[in-house]
Amino acid sequence: MSTYRAFEATGVHNLRLVERDLVDPAPGHVRLRVEACGICHTDVLAVEGLRPDPTQPLVPGHEVVGVIDAVGAGVTAWQPGDRVGVGFLNGQCWECEPCRRGDFVNCRNQQQTGTTIDGGYAEVAYARASGLVRIPEGISAIDAAPLLCAGLTTFIALQQGQTRAGALVAVQGIGGLGHLALQYARSLGYRVAAVARGKEKEEYARQLGAHEYIDSSSTDPGAALSALGGASVIVATATSGASMNPLVRGLAPNGKLVVVGATPDPLTVATPDLIFGTHSIVGSLTGSSIENEDNLAFSLAHGIRPSVEVMSFDRAFEAYERMLSGEARFRVVLDVTA
Repeated sequence: MSTYRAFEATGVHNLRLVERDLVDPAPGHVRLRVEACGICHTDVLAVEGLRPDPTQPLVPGHEVVGVIDAVGAGVTAWQPGDRVGVGFLNGQCWECEPCRRGDFVNCRNQQQTGTTIDGGYAEVAYARASGLVRIPEGISAIDAAPLLCAGLTTFIALQQGQTRAGALVAVQGIGGLGHLALQYARSLGYRVAAVARGKEKEEYARQLGAHEYIDSSSTDPGAALSALGGASVIVATATSGASMNPLVRGLAPNGKLVVVGATPDPLTVATPDLIFGTHSIVGSLTGSSIENEDNLAFSLAHGIRPSVEVMSFDRAFEAYERMLSGEARFRVVLDVTA
């Protein structure tokens, strides 16, 4: 075929189905036929015009799984037919100072898939070879897509602290990120506490691996975690800074609050809550492409799977709005092959 279909975002809250010309991949890049693409809350940056020039058409989507059908000049490690994924980071440059020091996540010359460069709401996608993730046999494209972003984000966040096996680790929020974080934490050998609003979420939290459940609508979650001995790591996935504020008091000595839920309202903390106990608050973005392969291998070995709602490619705007409503349980995935 000489063209392919893609959903372009322009302006604010507008996705338009268009035909695009099929072109060869640039040097150092590959072209892939998309099989599935997850819908992530970060897609609002493209669709809601939260980028420098929202008048420029952009294809959203950064949980992309597909098969390579062409490679650009200089690409030697990948071949047509390889089954690959592309996450939020579209590939490091290898040349900037962070890259030279091995910090690929903070590469200064790295595009963000579906936010600064076209992503996976399309039948065809392009990516830097350095950003590719090998998809192992045994994981479907539908299951792999959310693991490339929501999975990797929480998998890396849980490893931010020096945490011994059996230590208490807490996950705040049981949504698109949290429902995976609970599975990872249990599989990593931690004693797991889930923090969420409402008693009705307890049963599902325990099914996902939680040993303890804290209803933050009826109790102070920091005090409750402290009563359990304190958490070595708390992964905060909720999109509310105010809901994170009391968590610092629930940390064990030298514990870390790891923030992965992006929110416009600030997180505030009393300085004594940091000083006494030597507590810290850190942000965690995502991981590198090779760390994403570790994530997929770990997920496969431990049976970790996302809870997904699958929609056909032509319903991309409906799928995006389903995610935006907060009613999806828990990730929406486009089946591009349907």
